[in-house]
Amino acid sequence: MSLIAPQSADDVVVAGEVPPAGPPPGNDRESRARQLEPGPMGTALRGWLVTLTVALIGGVVRFWNLGFPTDKGTPIFDEKHYVPQGAQVLRNGGYEDNPGYELIVHPPLGKQLIAIGQWLFGYDAVGWRFASALVGTLTILLVVRIARRMTRSDLIGAIAGVLLIADGVSHVQSRMGMLDIFLAFFVVVAFACLVVDRDQVRSRLAVAVREGWVTNSPLGPWLGFRWWRFAGGVSLGLACGVKWSGLWYIAFFGVMSVLWSATARRAAGVERPWLGAFAKDLLPSLFALLLIPVLAYLATWWAWFASETAIDRHIAGVKIPADGWIPEPLRALWYYSGNVLEFHTKLVTSETNRHPWESKPWTWPMGLRPMLYYFEGAVQGCGGPTCVGAIMLIGTPAMWWLAFPVLAWAVWQSISRVDWRYAAVLAGYGAGFLPWFLNVDRQMYFFYATPMAPFLVLGIALALGEVLGRRTDGRERRGTGLLAVALYVGLVVANFVWLWPILNGIPITPEVWDAQKWLPSWN
Repeated sequence: MSLIAPQSADDVVVAGEVPPAGPPPGNDRESRARQLEPGPMGTALRGWLVTLTVALIGGVVRFWNLGFPTDKGTPIFDEKHYVPQGAQVLRNGGYEDNPGYELIVHPPLGKQLIAIGQWLFGYDAVGWRFASALVGTLTILLVVRIARRMTRSDLIGAIAGVLLIADGVSHVQSRMGMLDIFLAFFVVVAFACLVVDRDQVRSRLAVAVREGWVTNSPLGPWLGFRWWRFAGGVSLGLACGVKWSGLWYIAFFGVMSVLWSATARRAAGVERPWLGAFAKDLLPSLFALLLIPVLAYLATWWAWFASETAIDRHIAGVKIPADGWIPEPLRALWYYSGNVLEFHTKLVTSETNRHPWESKPWTWPMGLRPMLYYFEGAVQGCGGPTCVGAIMLIGTPAMWWLAFPVLAWAVWQSISRVDWRYAAVLAGYGAGFLPWFLNVDRQMYFFYATPMAPFLVLGIALALGEVLGRRTDGRERRGTGLLAVALYVGLVVANFVWLWPILNGIPITPEVWDAQKWLPSWN
């Protein structure tokens, strides 16, 4: 598929028609090369000034009063699992030890990152939340860069960053010593790398088109080593090193990358673009987006492999046979992982085993069943006779309640206009959403939707780009679009400000607390 080059850096790129396969006429070679090349994005200096300004604002919001609240100085909600494990990681040199309870049910990377904050600032709320706030801020920076690259617009990039700052789910998870924000971060890093890789592939093919050797083979040319795709594979492996749900992003992003290669070859005029993609891109993709993630995932277990006392590290020859062609450390890790998988398999909902804040995935897109992380019924500081403090994980309704229209629009744009940007957003969103329907009996919670938030924001930003229009659309059209976009972004920010007390545990009166809960399912 091709791109229509924008008139300026603030125009939004839209997908063009897919050109016919086969070699272009001699006088059309430059035109086809221009269609392949990504459009201009304005000056790098302005782009980075916009990016860093938005990220700085996001950092202030995420780090504000980071140490509040606590449960009398101890972690709150599921921090009670991961913060002590982070302390174990720090004490033991990289691995957990919990033989009495064996509640270590996720890979070690997320706890290792939590441990870095504790090493820097001590075993307190700032220490165990520092890493979360840092990667939450970096995710804002990445979303600005991704939206800017997808639209070739500094303005839309900035809007995407502001929307992510104002997302309640991303905000709360960035201020908790939990794992999901790390999963979201590495997924977004991988997505960003693959978007850059797409641009690089098309630029390489544009060179081949200009020089006239793109059709020397009916399958098209080899594209060389793709370092950005390699980096994306490393990031996907690190995502799996936080939580196993990163596996689904390997599958979705792997298919997406191969499809991008095929459509790029078709746009270049390759005679057999799909066969070319499978013949010349599939094996390199499997290397970069399957083998490399596996190796990166295993690398996150470095401390476990090196230890003498980690759980089940030396189980080979004790509970499992020591012989066989698989090395004993890998056999031990396989056994350990099997126990973890059994835990997750048995974590199902029943009449006697139901969490009060459990939710199913069909409620996640609109945030119909948020989660109460913290509640204190007798606090001071609200200016009234009675005060309460609460933290609720809730997606900002001005965005999350638009999820289904945004997704429907993305599907329509992907099909009718063959717009790769919307298809990419659907892949990222779908990888975090659809797999949970495979076992709906399992206990599930709204914080599992954390990696979905950046892709919802990107989908909304793309739609706002359509509303904004191009500079060439005329002053009245452009002005109306700009007004509509500004009003919507202002509504999102105002909604976030309204939710601020229950996103941060600020003391409020019981009346305000009741007013914050807009739906019966929020109780």
